[in-house]
Amino acid sequence: MIIKILIPVAAMAALGIIFGVGLAYVLKLFGIEVDPLIFKIMSALPGANCGACGKAGCAGFAEALKKGEALPAGCAVSNEEARKSIAELLGVDHAPKVKTVATILCNGGKRAKDKYLYQGIRSCKAASLVFGGQKACAFGCIGLGDCVSVCPFGAITIGEDGLPVVDAAKCNACGNCVKACPKNLFILLPEACNYYVKCSSKDSGGVTAKACKSGCIACFKCEKACPAGAVKVESNLSRIDPGKCRNMGICFEACPTKVILKRGQ
Repeated sequence: MIIKILIPVAAMAALGIIFGVGLAYVLKLFGIEVDPLIFKIMSALPGANCGACGKAGCAGFAEALKKGEALPAGCAVSNEEARKSIAELLGVDHAPKVKTVATILCNGGKRAKDKYLYQGIRSCKAASLVFGGQKACAFGCIGLGDCVSVCPFGAITIGEDGLPVVDAAKCNACGNCVKACPKNLFILLPEACNYYVKCSSKDSGGVTAKACKSGCIACFKCEKACPAGAVKVESNLSRIDPGKCRNMGICFEACPTKVILKRGQ
């Protein structure tokens, strides 16, 4: 009885050894050996494969790092500790990267008028092909969520006002939303910059006011109020220089249309 049980068990064990040896031989014959350094770099990378580095995923970026064709800072979604670890593996100097957050420069949404009712494909890119989109403001957010669909971290949602909302805690500044927006409304703004102009309209103040209740009307009040010279109005649009801004909030208080916002509000 025992022999009858042992024979099939021994046969299965023998087959396992034969197949194992055969598989090992095939892997050795046809397999590609993994470079130990590439493996270590891959272990330090986030594995998001978002493509923000311009390479074919994390594996492509790791290969570029080893060849000296890229720097650790090229991975926007890695944290500072990971970038430092990779720099040590490569034997290169580590330069801390300024943390940035995807920020949309449009305060329109439901505040902006529509020039027609769009009933086509639910895509900003598709809608923009129809007379530039349904918004009366030619520079305004269409609000159909292309930025939401391309964010690999779930950091963007469409708010009740019809505009994208970025969760700064989830945003890794991969830049996918910047590339996806047909109106070029997203920028990667340094997290340390608390104030920004949430508008992209370069129309005259009168035209902007007719199209949107909360657009920049180029009144120059913010520029005149800023003692640091960080705010400039050019081409009918106000912009804040992050390098000069001292986060005093004087421009925020001076703006009559409340298009200058404080981060987090």
